[in-house]
Amino acid sequence: MRMPPFSRTRSRNRKPRPTDEREAFVPAPRVAHLMPSRPPERPHRRPAAPHLAARRHPHGAGHRESATLSKRWACLPRCLDALDFRVSDILPARYYECIRVRGEAAHFPFIVNFDVNRATIERYERRAMRAMVSSINNFLDADDDQDGGGLCPRSVQTLRLEFFVTHCSSNINRLIAKAADSWGVENLEVSAKSTFRRHDAHCFPQHGLCNNPHQSRLKSLKLAACYIPPLKAFHALSSLVLEDLPRSTPTAAYEAIFTLCPQLQALHLKSCMLNQEVVVIHAPKSEMKQLVMENCWFGLIELHTLPMLESLAVVQTDVSYKISSFPYLTHLNITFRRGILKPRFFYVKSDHDLDEYLGGTPGITNLVIRFTGYDRWFKPWSPTLLFPKLRRLLVADVPSSWDVSWPRLLIEAAPCLESLHIHIAPWEEEPRDDISWQSSEFCHNQLKELVIIGFQGTERQIYFVNFVIKVSMSLQLVSLYKNGYVQDKGRWDWDIVTQQYQWLNEEKVKILNQIADSAPCAATPIQVVLE
Repeated sequence: MRMPPFSRTRSRNRKPRPTDEREAFVPAPRVAHLMPSRPPERPHRRPAAPHLAARRHPHGAGHRESATLSKRWACLPRCLDALDFRVSDILPARYYECIRVRGEAAHFPFIVNFDVNRATIERYERRAMRAMVSSINNFLDADDDQDGGGLCPRSVQTLRLEFFVTHCSSNINRLIAKAADSWGVENLEVSAKSTFRRHDAHCFPQHGLCNNPHQSRLKSLKLAACYIPPLKAFHALSSLVLEDLPRSTPTAAYEAIFTLCPQLQALHLKSCMLNQEVVVIHAPKSEMKQLVMENCWFGLIELHTLPMLESLAVVQTDVSYKISSFPYLTHLNITFRRGILKPRFFYVKSDHDLDEYLGGTPGITNLVIRFTGYDRWFKPWSPTLLFPKLRRLLVADVPSSWDVSWPRLLIEAAPCLESLHIHIAPWEEEPRDDISWQSSEFCHNQLKELVIIGFQGTERQIYFVNFVIKVSMSLQLVSLYKNGYVQDKGRWDWDIVTQQYQWLNEEKVKILNQIADSAPCAATPIQVVLE
């Protein structure tokens, strides 16, 4: 008689570890992978059972405990911090080897039999999904039996699902509904993956994620490669992440998020194709405080009204907005790259006014800017630009071919600026973007710190350092590092990570002498660090 597909989770000759050793084995929130040791010459063997990552709710000793997916479901604690089902944990190493070989042989088709390679990849995907769906169904059946046995209701705080979109992936919806209706799940992540042959998205039932959304405790939801389900009745939902949504998603679905879910506090749109259409956001009743739009191509997002917005990040996304429409905005992150081709093939006019991207709000305190391209595509002046409350400014990824002194206009527009960090990125083009600044009697009373990463000691870099020293009356520290990088802490905060560099003594003395020749108006001595 054939054994059930999920009963083979232990080798026959393997001696069980002592109980205390099993409990101390798990060093992380997830149990060790039960990856099948499948030799290439026997691809017909069934894959091993997928593992279940689970953590006990920290009300007792707080130890993490794992469970296999055969007859041991009853041993799983009823209260869990996290429950994970991931198809990537079932796929054998041979699957990834086939993907790698196919990619490397793309330019040498005579080396690999692509038909056999494709058939092998698709077979592993089908088996993995059958195993995962069977595992989930067995788990839910066992859970229903335990519910009928008078045990306390199951409690799961976080549920994470990763699966291939196939004809059997609809069984995933049963687990999601059970978690939202009965387990009181608060954090839900649903990541659908395209199979090798087809690029599909996961569809939820017409009624949505669960049967009783009004009673749901769902607070955080992440959907990747899924169609947006009805979310209107999830009154506890405060955080939503939408990633890789299909191109066929209607604009009305995006707009409904703002109008039908006014309680949302945070929304992150990532890599969502807008299908050459315009998404218009007008939500005067929205309570949204945080909005991130990242790499959303082939369309336009028009932001008209979000009255409670405090933090905004626009990363490589065509967005039309007036920052004055966000009266409470304090944190802004803007990333744009224009002119993706070299200047000898394509010319980009430097006629954009930075006021279009940055102007119109008096409340910004933290500002992150990443403007890149082969040519500087904006004017180095903006008479109407003003940041009356700006205190921390990061100008990152400045191409080394640009004139690094362009942030001068930001300094002059931010009278309360205290910290200025600039990161210069290596660029293949030679410097050829000198800006002719007019002399000015401007003085800055608040700037205390200037940090430059990627400092090479070029003429324009030394000019900018001298300008900052001359106009800053409260400047205390100037740090110039040749090597280092910016480490993001979320979207609106950062750390500067430096890497030590040993300057030649002659170079160091020459640079420091050029900086010392400036005539600072600071009342106290300025410390200059060159590393």
